[in-house]
Amino acid sequence: MGVTNDLSRRVWERKEGRGSEHAQRYGIDRLVYYENYPDMRDAIQRECNLKHWSRASKTKLIFDMNPAWRDLCEDLNM
Repeated sequence: MGVTNDLSRRVWERKEGRGSEHAQRYGIDRLVYYENYPDMRDAIQRECNLKHWSRASKTKLIFDMNPAWRDLCEDLNM
């Protein structure tokens, strides 16, 4: 999870093994879910809310948008 104003850069960082220690430690390098918000404050509020959700609820959220858990970076024309 995270908030960024440049999703393409954030995905590139993950693909290059950069970014958060969590992503590096667990080899997280695929984008399987994202949401767009015109106002950063709304995005931060949404992230704060999602952090309190159970793992099962987060998994369902991803599955509903991306049932194959495919890497969505291809959709970003990267």
